Amino acid sequence: MIGGVKIKKITTHRDDRGFFAEMVKFGEDTFHEVKQTSYAETKPGIIKAFHLHDYWESWCIVKGSAKIVLADIRADSPTKGKNDVLYVDEKDLVVIAIPPGVAHGYQVLSDKPMGIIYHAEEAYDPENLAIKVIPHDCPEINFDWDEIISKPHIRL
Repeated sequence: MIGGVKIKKITTHRDDRGFFAEMVKFGEDTFHEVKQTSYAETKPGIIKAFHLHDYWESWCIVKGSAKIVLADIRADSPTKGKNDVLYVDEKDLVVIAIPPGVAHGYQVLSDKPMGIIYHAEEAYDPENLAIKVIPHDCPEINFDWDEIISKPHIRL
């Protein structure tokens, strides 16, 4: 796992009315200060990658399923150059806390739109020059979005 990335499996309490789940709590590894919470839905097959910034962000896929790719491009990191692939879906909720400087993106795998909640340590500011958009096929990250799922990846 890329240094600093934190993953929390969420316990869901289900009954015939639905379910309840606590996503993050103060004091947990996946908790950080939150200045903006956002929700997005993305259509099947779409790739949204890569994004990079200088603050923590936590993700939770709450609808559908996705392949999440994390790429450590931090110059001073012991895991520099490492890519992690995580397969997540609405049936087994997780929170993924992504540290500053780790590029991140996803591809929707489900045949319905994928819904994701983002908790960001900073509010989005289009003037922030530390926020970068990196092409999904960036040679420095060197990730093949069409690779076979049977390769060793992290299944959550």
